[in-house]
Amino acid sequence: MFQIMTDTSANLPSELVREKGISVIPFPYFVNGARHTCLDTEGFDSETFYGAMREGAEVTTSQINPQNYVDAMRPVLERGEDVLFVGMSSGISGAYHSAELAADELQAEFPDRRIRLVDTLGASLGEGLLVMRAAAEKALGRSLEDVQKGLLELRHRMCNIFTVDDLKYLRKGGRLSNLSFIVGTILQIKPLLKGNEEGKIVAFAKLRGRKKALEELAKRYDEYVVDAGEQMIGIAHADCPEDAAKLAELLRRNHPPKEIFTVGYEPVTGSHVGPGTLALFFQAREGCRGM
Repeated sequence: MFQIMTDTSANLPSELVREKGISVIPFPYFVNGARHTCLDTEGFDSETFYGAMREGAEVTTSQINPQNYVDAMRPVLERGEDVLFVGMSSGISGAYHSAELAADELQAEFPDRRIRLVDTLGASLGEGLLVMRAAAEKALGRSLEDVQKGLLELRHRMCNIFTVDDLKYLRKGGRLSNLSFIVGTILQIKPLLKGNEEGKIVAFAKLRGRKKALEELAKRYDEYVVDAGEQMIGIAHADCPEDAAKLAELLRRNHPPKEIFTVGYEPVTGSHVGPGTLALFFQAREGCRGM
């Protein structure tokens, strides 16, 4: 028996994680100095949150520290269960390393238990879809090691691509690895960004205008998706539901997926990409992270 654990960056609705029996460890965030966490996605007012960001509210985040992981994992181990932790990309946050430190400490304390970690190399539904795969595999009776192995392979084929309305949020957080690729946001230039092979955020294309950016997201999906009719794909948006709906329409045009799972960005990851961000996540052929 093992418990699947993740963090709030996975962007999964709280009702869904309750249904699947997934434990979630929250990232803290701060709005004008006031500390918050968001475990209850149903109670999160995204319109107000992203509206405040647009008006200049100061939003910062901090990592989950090792003790937070220890405190979350220890009760699971004490009741005789093993742990599978599926976490946010180590390429954009040091939180995964904190999970590793916690696992080392707890493994020494509970030598008969198994603690397995998966660095998803992604965030938002790039992480969340892997969590959902873990839950599905567990429900089929797969072993802890088999589920971990499958996720470690699938993460390299989980395409994470997105466009942002304003690069200032990624600039501010230092999470754009090739900032020199972008000449600025003048002339309505909209970048396409992705998670690369190391799970870092890089820009890889520049489009003139929002409409072309959405069309390019759909084009990349058409080019790289595999077995579309058999998979759930993810769309995440930071207070731009109309664009999310338009993207879903474009995706159904040539390679309709089995299901499209659309969520609003949770506040921690959303604060780093900024309001107006639109992201797409799907299983792709090999090489999608090097597109």
